[in-house]
Amino acid sequence: MSDSLSLFVKEMRKRFRLTQVDLAAKAGVGLRFVRELEQGKQTLRIDKVNQVLALFGHEVGAVPARKEHSA
Repeated sequence: MSDSLSLFVKEMRKRFRLTQVDLAAKAGVGLRFVRELEQGKQTLRIDKVNQVLALFGHEVGAVPARKEHSA
């Protein structure tokens, strides 16, 4: 997962004054998953990521790719 996702989750967790243990319990995922998500692990289950993000009113999904412009 991207660094921006891991930073978003960590910032939102802190904003809501949740520990990693609290977030895991409220989202119905394991503590290890929350830690890996916040550390930016590259391979995570999207359904579990969305369980966590749902607590903050967000979700991930397919979006159009951005085209790189060459100079």
